[in-house]
Amino acid sequence: MLNFYNSKLTIAGTDEAGRGCLAGPVTAAAVILPPDYKNSLLNDSKVTSEKNRNLLQSHIELNSSSYGIKHIFMDEIDKINILNASILAMHGALENLKTEPDFIIVDGNKFKPFKNIDHECIVKGDGKFLSIAAASILAKTYRDAFMNKIHEEYPMYNWKKNKGYPTKEHRDAIEKFGITKYHRKSFKLLPEQLKIDF
Repeated sequence: MLNFYNSKLTIAGTDEAGRGCLAGPVTAAAVILPPDYKNSLLNDSKVTSEKNRNLLQSHIELNSSSYGIKHIFMDEIDKINILNASILAMHGALENLKTEPDFIIVDGNKFKPFKNIDHECIVKGDGKFLSIAAASILAKTYRDAFMNKIHEEYPMYNWKKNKGYPTKEHRDAIEKFGITKYHRKSFKLLPEQLKIDF
């Protein structure tokens, strides 16, 4: 059962999607929900079906007090590393909120202060608190939509299905076709024994 962190404060929950991918951006969302928000479908995006994630996206967008989304793209990930890029994406999503929160709750255990707003990191927070779960849904659906779009440009990697994650099919395609502008060059794209020319 998901809960509100504190109904007396304006709380923003934030989460990201795509940290472990070989291609595409890392995408974060931040969501402020009204204190009376209810949705029995809402849960961590990882345990929610694609159909329900898409239904929830519309519901969250219509019924949240405010939400923000931010992609951090491959060149920036390669420059500053994936942890810093994930935090930067969450900061960007918080920046895109129409309302400034009193407090931020963050999924995971790593964050850097945003403005002068207090925050708390919560491991597996997307399965505990409504606003983090809502952020996890939006981060996932917005990132998936981006991967579906670039799939049309490079269908041989099947990003529509694997969303850029390191599946065998994705790695086989990298070995066969090489890399694209959407791949993260700082990641281990193939096992050690296989080399790629950049």
